[in-house]
Amino acid sequence: MISSLILAAALILIAAGMPVAFAIGIAGASYFLLPSTFLPDSTAVQRIVAASQSFPLLAVPLFILLGNLMNSAGITSRLVGLATTLTGWMRGGLAQSTLVLSTLMGGVSGSAVADAAMQARILGEPMVEKGYNRGFTGAILAIGGLITATLPPSLGLILYGYLGEVSIGRLFIAGIMPGFLLLTTLMIATWYVARRDGYQPENDRLPTLAEVGRDVKDGFWAILFPVWLLVGIRFGFFTPSEAGAFAVAYALVVGFFIHRELTLAKMLDALVQSLRDIGMIMLIILFSGTFGFVITFERVPQSIAEFTLTAITNPTVLLFVVSGFLLFLGTLVEATVLVMLLTPILVPVVTAAGIDPVHFGLVMMTLVTFGGMTPPVGVSMFTVCGILRCSYRDYTIQMVPLAGAVLAMVTLMILFPQIVMFLPNHLM
Repeated sequence: MISSLILAAALILIAAGMPVAFAIGIAGASYFLLPSTFLPDSTAVQRIVAASQSFPLLAVPLFILLGNLMNSAGITSRLVGLATTLTGWMRGGLAQSTLVLSTLMGGVSGSAVADAAMQARILGEPMVEKGYNRGFTGAILAIGGLITATLPPSLGLILYGYLGEVSIGRLFIAGIMPGFLLLTTLMIATWYVARRDGYQPENDRLPTLAEVGRDVKDGFWAILFPVWLLVGIRFGFFTPSEAGAFAVAYALVVGFFIHRELTLAKMLDALVQSLRDIGMIMLIILFSGTFGFVITFERVPQSIAEFTLTAITNPTVLLFVVSGFLLFLGTLVEATVLVMLLTPILVPVVTAAGIDPVHFGLVMMTLVTFGGMTPPVGVSMFTVCGILRCSYRDYTIQMVPLAGAVLAMVTLMILFPQIVMFLPNHLM
C-alpha cells in the first residue's frame, strides 16, 4: 500500500512538470518521513550515496563522453554513412540503419542506461536533422539496444546464469535466434512507422558493391571500433567499465591522428556537453536509488512473485503472468537489480513448473531490460529523452509500434519455446 502511494506521488510530480530526478527523489525520500517507517531519515541520503558506489556505473559517464567524441572525431559520420548505404534503400532507411548500428554497437558497456545514452548522443541529432520526429528517434534508439540483452556476450545473461546455476554457454547460444528475430521484428515495425509518417528512403536503389566497398574503406577505423570493444569484453581483456576508458582513448587517437578531424576546440566542446549530460543522467540514477530501495524494502517483488507462483499451475499461463510482473517491475527498478533480486526466487519455481530455466532466462532478460525503456519511470527512457530534449508523452506515443513488436516477439518466445531452445538443444 505504501509503495503504491510512493509511486503515485512520483507520477503526480512528473505530471505537474517537476524534473524527473527531483520527482523520483522527493517521492522516495518521503517514505522515510512517514510515522510507520522505522528507518532513520539519514537512510534516504545513504541510499543515494550507495547508488553511486558501483564500479560498473563508471561506464555511464565514459560512454556518454565517447558519444560526444565520436561525433567530433568523424567516427559517427562514417558509421552512419556505411549503414545508410546498406539500408538506405528501405523506407525509413536512416531509422533502419540505427537498428543495425544498435545491434553492432550496443551492449558494449554492459549497462542499458549507458548504451541508451551513447546511442542517443551518437545517432540522435543526425536523425532529427533528416526530419525524424524526436519522440520516434528516442524510442528507436532506446529500444534498439534491447537486442543486445539477448545476443552474446550479454552481461545480464551471465549474471542470471551465475545466480540461477544455469549454463551460461546454453544461455549464450539460446540468445542468438531471439536476438536476430527481434532485430527483424523491430525493422518491420520501423517500416510501418516510416510508411505511416512518410519517412522516405535515403536512396532510390540498392547499393552497388563498389559503393559498399568505398564506404567500408572510408570507415575502416570506425568499423573496427566496435569489434575491438566486443572482442575485448568477450575474451576478458577488459571489463565493461575499462572498455569505456579504452573506447575514449581509441576515439581520441582516431580523431587526432587518423581522421584528423578532432581539434582541441572540438574536444573541449565535447567535454562541456558531456558534463551537462552526465550531470542530468547521474542525478536521475542516484535519486532512483532511494526509490528502488523503497520498492525492494517493502518486499513488492517478493510478494507479487510468491502470490503469482502459488496461484497458477499451468506453465504457459504462469510464464505469461510472471512476464507481466517482470515488465511492470522493470519500469521501476534497474534490470541488473531485478536479476539479482528475483533470479534465486523465480528459477527454482519455474523449473518445478516444467519451464526450462534457459527459456525463462531469455524471456526474463528481454522483459526487465525493456521495462527500463518504457513509462512510467524507465531510466533509459528518461536518459534518451533528456539528451534529445523530447517530451515523455511524444516518446510514449511514438514507441507504441516498437513496443508492440517487442511484446509480439516475447509472446512467440513463450508460446513456441523452440525459438529459444532450438540451437542449444542441437549444439549442446
